[in-house]
Amino acid sequence: MLLSPQAEKNWEGLCSVLEDVLEDQSHRKLFGVELGSGTGQHVIRFAQKMPFVTWQPSDINEESLNSIKAYIAATHAKNVQEPAHLDASEPWEQWAGLHRSSCDVIVAINLLQYSSFKTAQLYAINGTITPSCNEHLDAGLRKMNPEWGLPDMDVLRQLAFGNGMRLERIIEMEEYYKCLIFRKL
Repeated sequence: MLLSPQAEKNWEGLCSVLEDVLEDQSHRKLFGVELGSGTGQHVIRFAQKMPFVTWQPSDINEESLNSIKAYIAATHAKNVQEPAHLDASEPWEQWAGLHRSSCDVIVAINLLQYSSFKTAQLYAINGTITPSCNEHLDAGLRKMNPEWGLPDMDVLRQLAFGNGMRLERIIEMEEYYKCLIFRKL
C-alpha cells in the first residue's frame, strides 16, 4: 500500500466538506466517482464516513490502482468498488463505461493542476495567482510539464457551464487549498 502523509493530514477536512454537501442526500443511496484516487486513502475514509455512497475509485497509474485494491482489502470496505483505470482527460464516454446519469458525486482531489488547460492557474482569478506562495507551485508544475499548472477558476466555471454544471461555491481549506463545489444546472 502506498501512503501519502498529505492524504492522512487532510482527509478529515475533505470528509467534512463532502458530508456537508451531501447531507440532504444521506437518506438515498448515491454513487460517487473519485478521479485520480492515488493511494486510495481518501476514498476509504469517504466510504467509512459516508456509508450511503458507493464509491468508484479510479486512477491512470497501475501502482495507484494496486494500492487502492490493497486498502479495500485491508479495510474490508463494502461500499468501495474495485478501482477502474480511468484517464480523466479523455471524453466522458471513455470513462471506464460510466454513464453521466449514473454519477451522483464526482470528486477530484489535487488533480486539476496535473491536467492540460490552455489557460493557467487555479488559485488564480482572472489570471492572478493567490496567495502568492502558490506561484512557486505553479512554476514547479509547469517545469515538469508545460501543459500543467494551476487552472483559472473562471476557465473552470466556463467548462462546467458548457457541461451542464454551475460553480455553487468555493470553500477555503487549510494551507490555501480550495474546494470547488459544482452542481448540475
